[in-house]
Formats: sequence, C-alpha cells, structure tokens
Amino acid sequence: MIDETYLNEILQERQQKDSSMVVDQHSPFKRSPAIQFSPLKYYYPDPRYIFKSKLHKYENPDTVSVLGTKGEYRVAIIEGYLAFNFDGSDYKINVYKSHTRTGEFYHTIWFTDKTTGYETYGVGRYIDFQLEADPEFIYTLDFNKAYNPYCAYNSVYTCPIPREEDHLDLKIKAGEKNFH
Repeated sequence: MIDETYLNEILQERQQKDSSMVVDQHSPFKRSPAIQFSPLKYYYPDPRYIFKSKLHKYENPDTVSVLGTKGEYRVAIIEGYLAFNFDGSDYKINVYKSHTRTGEFYHTIWFTDKTTGYETYGVGRYIDFQLEADPEFIYTLDFNKAYNPYCAYNSVYTCPIPREEDHLDLKIKAGEKNFH
C-alpha cells in the first residue's frame, strides 16, 4: 500500500514537470516547432521500487569514458554504488560524478533495465543524486523518480548512455515510460 502523502508528492512532481516542459524556455519542446508536447507517461508509483542504502564509496574512484548519444565521449567518475535487494536478489547501481558544459559538477545515476527499449526509453533513464558529506548517510533510491533525459524528446540534445555495468537485470516498472 502506498502512503497518500508520498503519492500526492510524486503526482504533483509529475504535473509540475509536464507544466515545465510546456513553458520553460530550456524545454526540449521549445527547441523545435516540429516536436509537439503531450503529457509524459509514467508507471503508477510503486513503493516496492524504493530502497535505502549507504553510498559504498570506492577508495580509488575510477574515471571512465561515457559515450553520448551523438557519438561523443564524456569523462565521468564512478564515486561508488548503492546496494539494494529486490525479490530476493541483490543489486548495485553506480553513482557518477560528472560535469555540465559550464564545468559545474553534479552526481547522478544512469541505468538500463529489462524495460529499456520496450516500455521505457531505449537509451536508459536517470535518477538525480545529491551527495551528502556524512559517510554514514542512508540514501533513498527511489525508482519512481526515474526520468528520461532530454534526448528522449528531441534529437538536438545529446545525453550520456548508461554503460554496460549500469544494466540492472530486472524490470524496473517505476518512473517515466517511453515518450513516443
């Protein structure tokens, strides 16, 4: 059973994202008049896809090349991973540190799963991640907040493609679905 307060928060976030896609000047739908907005599609929020985990930081974080959707390479650092158990199987998902074109650093999670290319965007989905200073901090990994990058809506954009190591061998039936 899903908590009503949480459900309302998720549904409100989704409504705000739709609104932003319509009015925000940086929206992928503002970049080309040929691309028409229609409400984004989501799985119904499911508490089975919410997990708690410490960030298991690597002693020597690995710098990797990540391919973008236009064939360019980007540099990212694998800071560590979050661990979770789903239906009796253990999984881990990488947390990356990357940077914007303006040089600002951010942390993120990129992943694919068994819905990728079928029910969800063929490149993969993302989850925002806010790094906390406390090494014992317990993070909430909420796949209900998984979203498509801008390149899912408009090919003008280029987005990092999750690496092979970022594939989860299960169906994550949570978060945003295919746009088209």
